[in-house]
Amino acid sequence: MFNLLKSSLKNCLITLLLVALFIGISTTGWTSSSIAALPAGNAITDGKALLRYALPIDNEPVRKLQKSLEDIATQLRANRRWGAISNDLKTAARILSKPEKILASVPEKNQQQASAWIDELGTGVEKLQEVAKSKDKEETWIERAKLLDLVSKLEESMVTGFPYEVPAEYSNLPQLKGRATVEVKTTQGDLEVVLDGYSAPVTAGNFVDLIERGFYDGLEFLRAEDFYVLQAGDPPGEDAGFIDPKTGEYRAIPLEVLVEGDKEPIYGITLEQAGLYTEMPVLPFSSYGAVAMARPETEVNGGSSQFFFFLFEPELTPAGRNLLDGRYSVFGYVTAGKEILEKIKEGDKIESAKVIQGIENLVEPQNA
Repeated sequence: MFNLLKSSLKNCLITLLLVALFIGISTTGWTSSSIAALPAGNAITDGKALLRYALPIDNEPVRKLQKSLEDIATQLRANRRWGAISNDLKTAARILSKPEKILASVPEKNQQQASAWIDELGTGVEKLQEVAKSKDKEETWIERAKLLDLVSKLEESMVTGFPYEVPAEYSNLPQLKGRATVEVKTTQGDLEVVLDGYSAPVTAGNFVDLIERGFYDGLEFLRAEDFYVLQAGDPPGEDAGFIDPKTGEYRAIPLEVLVEGDKEPIYGITLEQAGLYTEMPVLPFSSYGAVAMARPETEVNGGSSQFFFFLFEPELTPAGRNLLDGRYSVFGYVTAGKEILEKIKEGDKIESAKVIQGIENLVEPQNA
């Protein structure tokens, strides 16, 4: 069993809190010197939003559209600033009034469907403007979520192929060249997880491959600490990870972190070791329900099958200002069933894990 989450990771969190107390680090704001796709300002704590921003696309209007709709959440939490929400919706409507600028980044084969989504977004924004006038907070949340789901589809339709080549030295490992959605059934309820192969193809690919093998079915959660982590993936017996039946060897997965502004991930070294102390990972730990690869404390390339759900309050781990980002590979986020994470205890089991979308993006090693 790996001891990383009992010692190293927990020490990181304690250190973070002490640093915040003594030098006054803000737990609500962050900045980054990299050319970030994520907007500057408050740390983003919604996994779905982080996944949207992580898509390898370059269309300024759709990013502004997304930001205007994401911003509504901030306003709803801040004493219901309905005037600011009205301004956000005016911005969204203005962007949608010029669909050609959004469609410029959509491949021809996807144009018809994208146009339909833009029309649906326009109608939805008009509806949300009326809801906002009535100052109905709950309905505003619901309609905003519907619009952002459409934005996700629109942005995903802009992606054309995989944006880089994974280093040849990892060609012996499965790779997820795109995204996959996984349904995890536990003894406490069901979770839905979106895995981001654009940002962590080797880590996510290994996870999907193990799911397809049925590796996780029936495994227990070996650690469950409130407001901290849920860890699973330790197979029965002495082995701490996956032993490839074809080679008889432990499958080791390298640390893999994509930095904002970079074209491909950094492998085999923490951002701290690389001297990139202030750089911002594309997939940060700022969302409750982040999914990351566990590893032995002293072996950055020693991950295999064990993984963890991060449960710490995101306000205490602001993106780009904590000691976890860049030290462990985040490769996805829980997008449904977060309330189940609160119920899971040590000894509860993963009844089954199944890829329900995106299995076609899994690329097995050629020599497999």
